[in-house]
Amino acid sequence: MSVKDVVVARFTHICKTRGIAINELATRSGVTPSTAYSMFDKKRQDVSIVTIKKFCDGLDISLREFFDSDEFDNLEQEIR
Repeated sequence: MSVKDVVVARFTHICKTRGIAINELATRSGVTPSTAYSMFDKKRQDVSIVTIKKFCDGLDISLREFFDSDEFDNLEQEIR
């Protein structure tokens, strides 16, 4: 899995657990729905740390809480 895939999976899990749709996440985070949907788009390769921070703010969690997950610990190294 790529870093982007893990980020999307983590946000998807948190939103599903809290019963929050992507549109609501966007509203809570102060970003446009198109920004939120583009991050979840499988064709998009990268995600912005600024967008991740805004989503975390909208979910009232810290970046530390967001990244404190086994999925991030188990990522393969990007440099080969």
